[in-house]
Amino acid sequence: MAAPQIPCGSPGLSVYLLARELVGAKPAGPAMAMGPEDRGGRLVFGHSGRNGRARVESNASAGGGGTMMVAPVRHVPVLGREAVAMLAPRAGGVYIDATFGGGGYSRAILATADTRVIGIDRDRTAIAGGFGLVEESGGRLTLVEDRFSNLAAICAAEGADAVDGIVMDVGVSSMQLDEAGRGFSFRLDGPLDMRMSGHGPTAADVVARASETDLANLIYVFGEERRSRAVARAIVAARRDAPIATTRALADIVSKVVRAKPHEIHPATRTFQALRIFVNEELDELIAALAAAERVLKPGGRLAVVSFHSLEDRIVKNFFAVRGKAGGGSRHRPEIERAAPSFAILTRRPVTAGEDEVRANPRARSAKLRAAERTAAPALDADAQPDWPSLANVMRGG
Repeated sequence: MAAPQIPCGSPGLSVYLLARELVGAKPAGPAMAMGPEDRGGRLVFGHSGRNGRARVESNASAGGGGTMMVAPVRHVPVLGREAVAMLAPRAGGVYIDATFGGGGYSRAILATADTRVIGIDRDRTAIAGGFGLVEESGGRLTLVEDRFSNLAAICAAEGADAVDGIVMDVGVSSMQLDEAGRGFSFRLDGPLDMRMSGHGPTAADVVARASETDLANLIYVFGEERRSRAVARAIVAARRDAPIATTRALADIVSKVVRAKPHEIHPATRTFQALRIFVNEELDELIAALAAAERVLKPGGRLAVVSFHSLEDRIVKNFFAVRGKAGGGSRHRPEIERAAPSFAILTRRPVTAGEDEVRANPRARSAKLRAAERTAAPALDADAQPDWPSLANVMRGG
């Protein structure tokens, strides 16, 4: 059976009605608020803080045309039990599920009495798919279509300037990987898209327009592919003959220059990872989201982050390391005032998945959970963005 679709760019009430019908939610409370607020084109499911009524917000220009896939949601996130345990949710607390996805973290947090959750996802499909959980929550869950780097502004807009906990599950979701039309995986042939939000340049655009040097750099930096120059040369040669428009076409090109031994990862894995991270600016987003989390967490509030590859984990590890220890002086210059740590580290070593979880979900093998508790010290200045390839620069040939 084909997955149901919502036309992107539908007016707010139409999106609400379609989501309710497609996800199978039943009326579970007060009447629908008929006047969606303007949130700059974002889709928002939730309940009004003023009157307790459910609301949905959208903007006719948000989708840019096309269709949006919606699927029923019942998702078990990797290291979900451990991540929520690190948050230690308590009744009356306000929590941020910064990467809502299939809603597994939100569901677990809501299981604690009287918690409130604000779920964020840049993927409109994930937001629409969570409508049933919004209905079940009885007004305690709000879903916002946005980048998680904007979580401080989102919290302020939802009347939650300070929160009790934030959980992040970084990177692409299994649901995105499993949908051929999203173009994230070479396992299923589909358009070379890879965008989480449906906005901006696609992976096909990058492959078509980036210079050989830029391609080699981004594949090396974000994919850690040692043969990045050979891959870039092969892509440039192939695109002279015909556009590289599908996942299979790109995977075949890469496989001709990157050899893999039996039982090793597919030769195209690192190149696909690099393009996905680059198209979605995932590492820039993570750096900004961590800094935003530091600003909005209350003293005693907790941050739990699950990552799936070394680049993500390195960013999280370094963020906690810098903020989890005093800094600003040395034994040679003790007169310099030392800044108080803004986090107390809860995981000296990353938490990893057990054998049972890995057997049930092989993707869990690479997952690492790190967590820390906010202190009362002021937030540090945001970290500078590393000098790595920029999507804007590459697409304009800079």
